[in-house]
Amino acid sequence: MGSERKRRKVLVQSLEVLFFFASGAALVGGELFGSLSKVNQSARILLDFSNLVQAYVTVHKQQESLLLPLKQTIEPAKIAEHQQLLASKIRSTRAHAVEGQIFTLEVRKALLPIIRRHFRGPYAGPSHLTIKQGNPVKMRLHINEVYPEGVPWTTVPPSLLQNLPHLPQEVEYRIVGRDLILWDVKANLVVDIFRLAIP
Repeated sequence: MGSERKRRKVLVQSLEVLFFFASGAALVGGELFGSLSKVNQSARILLDFSNLVQAYVTVHKQQESLLLPLKQTIEPAKIAEHQQLLASKIRSTRAHAVEGQIFTLEVRKALLPIIRRHFRGPYAGPSHLTIKQGNPVKMRLHINEVYPEGVPWTTVPPSLLQNLPHLPQEVEYRIVGRDLILWDVKANLVVDIFRLAIP
């Protein structure tokens, strides 16, 4: 009888151990799945952002193709004229554009942790220094506005640029005050604005 009880006790203990590890594996698996799910969701949102940017670039190229090609020149007047014509055409095409069409709510939520990490983590010191050295400008821009001539841009920290989604050559990220701007290089046009993105 004694040996039988011992065997039963060992069996029960073995089952308890197996149950413990099985539960732990299920918990870890659930946490891992949840983490992967969040990563996949962020990747999808940033892909959507890239597609929205590309859609704008398509509009830019279509409108630029309607203009006479700008031959290589160093004459400021001709460059400015071409820039103004391009901006006017794009502005007409996007007459009903509003903030958040490219920097959508989902995109802003995905980008904000990336931006904040570079201003509050180990990159905080260099990032704030870069902005201060870039002569930070405080003004409120709007969609389809031309950036004022002669007003300097605030420098975007290189470490932040490396971690933001890559942009086509037609557009760039810029910082104005605490806002992150999507800027059309050739048209000198504000494409979209992420308000209060910079801490």
